[in-house]
Amino acid sequence: MSEQGKGSTSASAAAPAPGSDTYKGWLFKWTNYLKGYQRRWFVLSNGLLSYYRTQAEMAHTCRGTINLATAHIDTEDACNIVLSSGGRTYHLKASTEVERQRWVTALELAKAKAIHDSGDEEPASQSDRSEIQGTLKILVSKLDDLSTCNDLIAKHGAALQRSLSELEGLKVPVEGGEKIKAVNERATLFRITSNAMINACRDFLDLAETHSRRWQRALQYEREQRTHLEETIEQLAKQHNSLERAWRAAPTLVSTSLKEASDEDEDTEFFDAMEDSPAFITVTATENSQHRSVMSPSCNDVSGKELQPRRQRRTHVPDKPNYSLNLWSIMKNCIGKELSKIPMPVNFNEPLSMLQRLTEDLEYHELLDKAARCDSSLEQMCLVAAFSISSYSTTVHRTAKPFNPLLGETYELDRREEFGYRSLCEQVSHHPPAAAHHVISQRGWTLWQEITIASKFRGKYLSIMPLGAIHLQFHSSGNQYVWRKVTSTVHNIIVGKLWIDQSGDIEIVNHRTKETCQLKFSPYSYFSRDVPRKVTGVVADSGGQAHYILSGTWDDKIESAKIIQSSRGGSGSEGKQKTVYQTLSPKLLWKKYPLPENAENMYYFSALALTLNEQEDGVGLTDSRLRPDQKLMEEGRWDEANSEKQRLEEKQRAVRRRREAEASDALDEGKEYEGYQPLWFHQRRDSVTGETNFVYKGGYWEAKERKDWSMCPNIF
Repeated sequence: MSEQGKGSTSASAAAPAPGSDTYKGWLFKWTNYLKGYQRRWFVLSNGLLSYYRTQAEMAHTCRGTINLATAHIDTEDACNIVLSSGGRTYHLKASTEVERQRWVTALELAKAKAIHDSGDEEPASQSDRSEIQGTLKILVSKLDDLSTCNDLIAKHGAALQRSLSELEGLKVPVEGGEKIKAVNERATLFRITSNAMINACRDFLDLAETHSRRWQRALQYEREQRTHLEETIEQLAKQHNSLERAWRAAPTLVSTSLKEASDEDEDTEFFDAMEDSPAFITVTATENSQHRSVMSPSCNDVSGKELQPRRQRRTHVPDKPNYSLNLWSIMKNCIGKELSKIPMPVNFNEPLSMLQRLTEDLEYHELLDKAARCDSSLEQMCLVAAFSISSYSTTVHRTAKPFNPLLGETYELDRREEFGYRSLCEQVSHHPPAAAHHVISQRGWTLWQEITIASKFRGKYLSIMPLGAIHLQFHSSGNQYVWRKVTSTVHNIIVGKLWIDQSGDIEIVNHRTKETCQLKFSPYSYFSRDVPRKVTGVVADSGGQAHYILSGTWDDKIESAKIIQSSRGGSGSEGKQKTVYQTLSPKLLWKKYPLPENAENMYYFSALALTLNEQEDGVGLTDSRLRPDQKLMEEGRWDEANSEKQRLEEKQRAVRRRREAEASDALDEGKEYEGYQPLWFHQRRDSVTGETNFVYKGGYWEAKERKDWSMCPNIF
């Protein structure tokens, strides 16, 4: 570890010592085309590479940080180092190859260590866990010894007491000799047992004190680390807030500097960022062609024969009250925790449950209606891809948290009269939280999914990772599509305006034809020249030949363009050969509906979302519409909603404790305990993917028809 003197112009830094946690030195960083490379002070510590204009700035102003655990390190150039993570890229230069190699070594070691240490689900290493388990076994063994000694003391003490009582009760002194001998023997046994107890207590105490001191030191270290982390996060939050205010105050200056900020995108071409696939550019036939219907006549809409009077749905909910609450005061104690386990007041919620949010995936169901009428499976794939992207359009302003469903909670949406489909969701597991969803349409398709939400608060942002596959089957062709959702990130948790981003890759597979669609959701970056919330994709046949390219944004629209010719291009930044595609004019696949009037005061609900919590007759007794805390919140009675929410959660905990007690009793009696089973879904192995998940077993709509909900648990 070394620290360069302030007056030095060299970019040198001493070679990192093995196992060193911190590495510092000067490097030259690319700033923009006017200033070129500028000398900056870099600090590598705890898997993070941060830089400052000077060493003096380390105390108050960090200019930027990259997490090496998720960073790509490019060392192709003899003197340059390129670090990229998400939308952020650093172009660095050392003055000599030797200095560059020292930094590369330090960065690679730090990256490997950061990846090894970044396992959120396994905070303790296997060796640490084994050591703790070994210590616990020794302590348990010592406790067993103490218990045995205690039993022996009680036994010998009782025997001694009996002998003494017998001796006291003697009336003839002649008989006392034998009794005294028995008392002496039992007193000796009692003394031996007592000494053994004392020794066992001493051993246990010594062992416990030794490990107690060690654990106290470890606990104190963790407390100090937590305090340091809180201070660091608050400092970063203040810096972020200051930068955000400066950014908004000078839009013209920012716009100019963005164009000159970096040459990282100089070679970027269409689809340049897609992993494991070539890059693409598209040459369109006309620049200003009008958007037309995307597909062939085989996909055209059916005539207006389906038009009929529809039930009037509500178009507004009560305006959101303006209650202030310090989010950081709650969230600072929750860093690294699973979101579903954090007790949150309704102030951070929206008046919908996660089951209703899942149902919102059907906002653009007409894409599937149209896909069901397609003769071409490749054209059908384009529409399925557009549908998978459209489900994120409702999230762009929706920063509030939906209610965590109670175990056994359900939500139905019957839109057969208007749109030909009906949907059912059920919360099938509480820890981990998992929901099963089934939709069947009279217009030729069935969709089902089981989604488990894994979420972690990581200081400045919140990661929401939906786990589980979405299945879609078209009745006439038998085509079955499977895909998974991308990661959602909520930014500015501590200070600033909350905003949501979607990032990651989606692979959609038609398991009947083996055709695929690769979609990439690009992470948002202030400094990227790409359009925000960009999505790109390619549709390929079973042989890997591309037929369509998709482009657009997940919050506005998606277009497709048919490929008519392809050719090999130059090499990309990572040495991969690019493919150049010539396409026909792009055609509109999907366009987001405008939000209702006054949406900003109604939780930014879409037209569909406004209707989801509307009361309906005949729904199941476990339906989310009947959940009292959610309804109270929608009506603006937040204090009552918080009290009701606590009551429901305590009721659920009491039921869980009862089930755990029943399971324990069954185990003691050697009986099998089935545990909780969902009412409308059961686990089955999927014949296509081979995965086991919850699928609809039937019975719900029949129960609704009979108006018989006697089988429903009392969860509210």
